[in-house]
Amino acid sequence: MTNLIILPILIPLLTGAVLICLNKSIMAQRIVAVFSSIAAMTASFFIIKKVHADGVQALNMGSWDAPFGITLVSDMFSALLVFTTNIIAFVCLLYSFKSIGDQREKHYYYPVFFFLLVGVNGAFTTGDIFNLFVFFEVMLMSSYVLLVLGGTKIQLRESIKYLLVNVISSALFVIAVAYLYSVVGTLNMAHISERIDELSGNGMPGIITVIAVMFLIVFGLKGAIFPLFFWMPGSYYAPPAPVLALFGALLTKVGVYSITRTYTLFFYHDQEFTFQLLSILAILSIVVGVIGAIAYWDIKKIVIYNIIVAVGVILYGVSVMSPDSLTGSVYYLVHDMIIKAALFLLVGIMISITGTSNLNHFSGLIRRYPVLAWTFFVAALALAGIPPLSGFVGKLLIVKGGFEEQSFLGAAIVLMSSLLVLFSIMKIFINGFWGQQPADKGEVKAPIKWLLVSPVILVAISALFGINSEAFLPYISQAADTLLNPDIYIKAVLKE
Repeated sequence: MTNLIILPILIPLLTGAVLICLNKSIMAQRIVAVFSSIAAMTASFFIIKKVHADGVQALNMGSWDAPFGITLVSDMFSALLVFTTNIIAFVCLLYSFKSIGDQREKHYYYPVFFFLLVGVNGAFTTGDIFNLFVFFEVMLMSSYVLLVLGGTKIQLRESIKYLLVNVISSALFVIAVAYLYSVVGTLNMAHISERIDELSGNGMPGIITVIAVMFLIVFGLKGAIFPLFFWMPGSYYAPPAPVLALFGALLTKVGVYSITRTYTLFFYHDQEFTFQLLSILAILSIVVGVIGAIAYWDIKKIVIYNIIVAVGVILYGVSVMSPDSLTGSVYYLVHDMIIKAALFLLVGIMISITGTSNLNHFSGLIRRYPVLAWTFFVAALALAGIPPLSGFVGKLLIVKGGFEEQSFLGAAIVLMSSLLVLFSIMKIFINGFWGQQPADKGEVKAPIKWLLVSPVILVAISALFGINSEAFLPYISQAADTLLNPDIYIKAVLKE
């Protein structure tokens, strides 16, 4: 059963290879893609059940025992994120069938889609810091293709900036890994933690603190934390809705996951400096994200800036490093992946109806599209953390943890951000769905009923995740326990 943990990586990899050979038949690609996505979801669900029952699962590739070989590790934190990733991929796949267009489908959209999943699932599952870099590169190379596929002017312009930023980030990643290896002499993440613990017996060495800051810069660029988010609003604005949903829900969250994993497994000794720095940057991310979300009248930009807010909220919970705050961060991370994907898909439908993303150019959509309007309304409430929806539970635990650790300013800012996020997202509902319906301006460009299926599924999952939170909390708490107690992870990997 331990071999299960390789399936969410292996299934998309094989699917991508098969789909390359089927590029002349769009229907064949769609059928294979759907069955593969369902298989990956099923495998990741059983991984969660296995981890919940038996604890952290580790698979040594090629029968080389850790720390000498390549190890895949699935604890509850990574298992939950892999399962959520595969759910989002499935609904984005369904959405793509009626929105992405024949030209993209013929030019390897589906193979690259699955190669992106290889990178994301691999980054969540690897137990080796260098292979985290490898999976990052697989993810990024796929994202380059998805960003530019279609060849519009804005895509080509933004892809250059996106490529430059990520090439620099990848170079810094290699340098950080090299420095870390030169100090600890290993690449296995569990073994790295042990070696840093040994080095920190007489206080945290300065070089480890420097490496911790380097990793924060590297992963902060990927995760769009302040002040390293500058590339994201433009780059994420360019691709079509299903690609934007994948990027907004998954790519930045891989950066957030990486910060969380390294800071709770490697760098937890020097909390006075590194965690305080993380806390400051997280709070600034919330503030800047809220300002951007309120300032813009473009529905894409509003949701994109809310990604930065969510990144700040999650990492603030990590920086507090208490049982409640970490449980809240894991809960909020899963919630945000789901709800951001839903919102970007809903925004895509609105743009396909109106032909614009500018709120000043349309209104009154609720009269013709009530299901779209009320689905968006529920998603907006969930994003802002209104009870009993999923955003409320995570934020409540983060704020509770902040107050318990006497981090009053950060907790207050997280609370205040909920009101401002609600204001920013309800601006879309009030101005875009209410108001006077203008005279008909052209025809609907996409089959709305089919496109609505995907966001409705995600919003329903989000509502269930909040209303039935007691059923999910044991899994979330198990994930937080592993982050709080690195020995659980280390003993499972190194078989101590």
